[in-house]
Amino acid sequence: MPFADHPVRRVTAAKGIRPSTHWPHTIPAVRQLLTDGLELQPGVTFLVGENGTGKSTLVEAIAVAFGLSPEGGSTGARLTTRATESPLADDLLLTRGVGAKRAGFFLRAETMHGFYTYLEQNPGARAEPVFHEMSHGESFLSLINDRFTRQGFYCLDEPESALSFSSSLAVVGVLGRLAESGSQVLCATHSPVIAALPGATILEVGDWGIRKTRWDDLQLVQNWKSYLQAPERYLRHVL
Repeated sequence: MPFADHPVRRVTAAKGIRPSTHWPHTIPAVRQLLTDGLELQPGVTFLVGENGTGKSTLVEAIAVAFGLSPEGGSTGARLTTRATESPLADDLLLTRGVGAKRAGFFLRAETMHGFYTYLEQNPGARAEPVFHEMSHGESFLSLINDRFTRQGFYCLDEPESALSFSSSLAVVGVLGRLAESGSQVLCATHSPVIAALPGATILEVGDWGIRKTRWDDLQLVQNWKSYLQAPERYLRHVL
C-alpha cells in the first residue's frame, strides 16, 4: 500500500533491534512482531487472546510509539503517576500513512480513574463531563462518545472491563463509525461482543505468535458458546 493514508501502516523493530532473551521479547507475539513486522490495516483491528499472551503489551507499546501517553488520553495528554509500561515502545518503528492524521487516543481501563482526575486538574477551553460522578461503565461510554470524534488513531485496551452487554454494543457502534469516517482502531479485547464488529481484522495471539483469523474460529467465541449452552459442564470443575 505505497499511498496508504491511514495513521499506522506497519509496525517493525527499530533499527538495530533484534529479539532478545528478556521480557517482553520472550512473548511469542512480540517476538514475531520484532522479527517479521506487523501490517496494520485501515479500519478496526482486534487483538484477541488469553491473559499473558501479549495483546495489551502490544497495544500499549504501539500507542506509546505513536506518541500517546502510556496512562491513557489523547496525543496532548501527559498524565504520569507511576511508570509501569514495558520498554517495548522504544524498540518499535511505526511507518505512517502519507498525510495521515496525527490525532489519537489511548483508552486503558486500569488508568481511567487517574485520567479523569487529570482532566479535572487540567481543564480545557470547553466544559468536560464530570466523569468521577458517573458509574464506571457510564464514564467509559461518556468518554468514548465525547472523545472519539476526530479522525485519527485510537488504541483501546480491554474496554469491556467496565461495560454491560448493551454498553458493549454501544462501543461496537462507535468503533464502526470511526472506521467509516477514516479513523484507524487497534483494540485488545476478551469480548466476543466487541470482536464481532463486521469488517474488522481479527488477530489472535498465543503461543504461536500472531495469526489472522475469523470471529467464528476464535477460541474465545467457541468457549463462550459452549459455556452458555451448558454452564454446568464448566462449573463442576470449579465448585
